[in-house]
Amino acid sequence: MRHSDFSSEFPLDPGLIYLNHAAVSPWPRRTAEAVKRFAEENLHQGGRDYPRWLETETRLREQCRSLLNAPSADDIALLKNTSEALSVVAHGLTWQAGDNVVISDQEFPSNRIVWQSLHEQGVETRRIDLTRGASPEQALGDAMDDRTVLLAISSVQYASGLRLDLESLGALCRARGVLFCVDAIQSLGALPLDIQACGADCVTADGHKWLLGPEGCALFYVRPQLRERLRLRQYGWHMVEDHLDFSRPDWQVAASARRFECGSPNMLGIHALSASLALLEEVGMDTVAARVLANSAYLMEALSALPDIEILTPRQSGRYAGIVSFRHGRVAAAELHQRLLARNVICAQRGGGVRFSPHFYTSRMQLEAAVAAVAEVVAG
Repeated sequence: MRHSDFSSEFPLDPGLIYLNHAAVSPWPRRTAEAVKRFAEENLHQGGRDYPRWLETETRLREQCRSLLNAPSADDIALLKNTSEALSVVAHGLTWQAGDNVVISDQEFPSNRIVWQSLHEQGVETRRIDLTRGASPEQALGDAMDDRTVLLAISSVQYASGLRLDLESLGALCRARGVLFCVDAIQSLGALPLDIQACGADCVTADGHKWLLGPEGCALFYVRPQLRERLRLRQYGWHMVEDHLDFSRPDWQVAASARRFECGSPNMLGIHALSASLALLEEVGMDTVAARVLANSAYLMEALSALPDIEILTPRQSGRYAGIVSFRHGRVAAAELHQRLLARNVICAQRGGGVRFSPHFYTSRMQLEAAVAAVAEVVAG
């Protein structure tokens, strides 16, 4: 796909500067059209061609496998959201009183509450200050001991935009016999992720952020060795072998990651997410990542040139992704955020600052306009 074609996939309202992909992304044109076609088919034909819908489901699993460089599409489950996937892990493992889970103190509630829910089983959740070591990775490693069962970490922290070195953390976990669980929702679709290189045991990401898809459809990768360890908590027709043989009286849990999908799939979400991933495939993740990082670098440079602006996102190469968070010395974050929204700069208030999160298709002209809006707001 030529660079000049990017904007045609995102016909946002004129005057709108959309810098909120770390929250909910606009859909590409092709995704909206896929949903319209699916709706029309349901309206006029119902489920007559359901076998063709299953082909789209199969295609999406392969797209997810390719996106992660997973060994097999059998390693991919399609769940409702990140929280469900993390819950499958947290409440599928067998715990002993005194075990612990290591997370950061910057995690989104999805990657905190699920582990804290294990408290009644005597499991400790260790929330680690990522600034207390020579590196965030060392801080996490220093918090592990012989009772640490699992490290659960977001690839990019949702508020600060801090990017973690997943390969380093994966090597650390393997050396210590600790499971490695990655919440990739703030990087997948913005940066390449190779699960074989980083050694993750499980990775999850909902589709509605950097993957440019809908809410309610998430990918969940599980390494086969971990898959066998996870006790199932939900049961239904879709998670067994020979799941289309409805009259069979006996059943066996599916050998693939489909075992975590207890019931009917979200076919609407599957069609939408498959269309969105097709766009990322056409653009190429290396191109996507280069443009995302260039947008973030520009914003950090331009915003830091404004009086009294402090960049909260780490500016070192390899430590940022698509999120740029900042605050002003005099204008409170809530007020700054509201004034920007009033100027059609769509962004978020997170972690004591304002969060900008442009995607690969965001133009330099839009970024310049957003910086100009910040300058106008803080000068007023």
